[in-house]
Amino acid sequence: MLGGADACCPGLLTAPLDADQAVELAKVFKALGDPIRLRLLSMIASRAGGEVCVCDLTPAFDLSQPTISHHLKLLRQAGLIDCERRGTWVYYWLLPEMTDRLAGILARPAGQPLPERPAEAGAAS
Repeated sequence: MLGGADACCPGLLTAPLDADQAVELAKVFKALGDPIRLRLLSMIASRAGGEVCVCDLTPAFDLSQPTISHHLKLLRQAGLIDCERRGTWVYYWLLPEMTDRLAGILARPAGQPLPERPAEAGAAS
């Protein structure tokens, strides 16, 4: 996703995204734009051993197993996680290539300060 090695360099804060990059990045952010999916991604990413069974994810939510599976499917389609069926259960793990790519796109170059917010700039005058 996100167009290969060139897509992550330069970052979002150093050059504008082209149309294809923006479409692909929007899909990832849409997947991350739901609190349930963010929590699921966090639970998967922070799991010791690097993978987690859906049976361990479902009890953390007041949602049905099919609803949790739907959220996990959207995270998979965005390229953030992958899975494998083992008997009755499905195990999920983070795809660090995508999270590393997101970090590269969103990061500002080292040593550069954050830009001022318009309110802060106006207050300084």
